[in-house]
Amino acid sequence: MARLIYNAIASLDGFIEDADGKFGWAAPDDEVHAFVNELARPVGTYLLGRRMYETLAFWEDPANLADLPAAEQEFAEIWSGADKVVYSRTLEAPSTARTRIERDFDVAVVRQLKSTASSDLSVGGAELAGRAIVAGLVDELQLLLVPVLVGGGKRALPEGSSRSDLELLDERRFRAGTVYLRYRLRS
Repeated sequence: MARLIYNAIASLDGFIEDADGKFGWAAPDDEVHAFVNELARPVGTYLLGRRMYETLAFWEDPANLADLPAAEQEFAEIWSGADKVVYSRTLEAPSTARTRIERDFDVAVVRQLKSTASSDLSVGGAELAGRAIVAGLVDELQLLLVPVLVGGGKRALPEGSSRSDLELLDERRFRAGTVYLRYRLRS
C-alpha cells in the first residue's frame, strides 16, 4: 500500500503562512530545495487544496526555467511528472496537465487510491491535510521548520484533532538553520 505523506514548510512556531497570508520567509535555499526534491521524487500523486494547487501550478511551466537554479528546474520536472487531484468547489478547470478536480474530499475514495497506487501520495494544503490527518489517512509527517517566528497565521497542523502518537523516523539540520523532521503516525 502506498503511503500518504503530509509535507510542509513551517515557521518554528508552527505556521505555513503568516497573519497576512504571506510565506516568502519559507522560500527554501538551494540546499533545502534539493532535499525537497528528494522528498518529492517518490510521489506519484499530489492531493491538493485549491490554494496550494494555485501556488504550485507555477512549476508546470515557469517562464524563465532555464535561468532558475538547478534544484528549481528539477522540481519543475518532478511536479510536471506527477498526477494531481485538486479538491475545490470553485475551480472550474485545471491549469496544469495530469490534473483532475474533485468537488469533495471523500475518505473512502482516498483510502482506495492509497490501496491501489503504485507510488506514494502527498497531501498539500494545511486544511486538506488536517482533514486527512483527522480521518486517519496520513501515514507520515515530513516537516521542514524554518528558523523564524511569525506569531500567527495558518497553522501547519490541525487544531482540535484527537491525540496522535508519533514515531521519529528521521531528522536533518541544514546550514541556514532549517530543520527536517520525519514522523510516522502510530496506529
